[in-house]
Amino acid sequence: MPIPRSVEKFLGDQHVAYSVLHHPAAYTAQEEASVAHVPGRQWAKTVACFADERPILAVVPAPSVVDLGRLREIPGAKKIRLARERDFEDLYPDCEIGAMPPLGPLYGQQVFVDQTLAAAGEIVFEAGSHTDAVRVKYDDFVQAVRPTAGDFGRARRAVQDVIRGNP
Repeated sequence: MPIPRSVEKFLGDQHVAYSVLHHPAAYTAQEEASVAHVPGRQWAKTVACFADERPILAVVPAPSVVDLGRLREIPGAKKIRLARERDFEDLYPDCEIGAMPPLGPLYGQQVFVDQTLAAAGEIVFEAGSHTDAVRVKYDDFVQAVRPTAGDFGRARRAVQDVIRGNP
């Protein structure tokens, strides 16, 4: 499946220079980064959430997970939850399930980006399918999407240590 026309149009309308990376099918951000030969710290994983029942997008590096408690504080939400798979079809109708790009304005959603992605210079993210990705300069992404930056990404290992009682 090529990238959706809506994604191409959004990037074009925002004057974002980008390249498309076609890669073997993969279904997790870490796998996609690996098969696309992109460092995990540059792969922008898009996580759909609901903040006070309003859909938002959280973006973290591939090896990270979203700390929902910290993310909740940024927009000042009372409740935050991960979107369920059944929510995806209505929210991102032009994308394969779970392959939505972090282009919140395209979907009428606010975007929150973990501040560590700024250090990458360039980021790569899913472009609507599990076989295509888009590479853009981080500054161009910020100009087009106007995300709110914050500190809410956590290394998977650190989260597992906290769960085990080893902070």
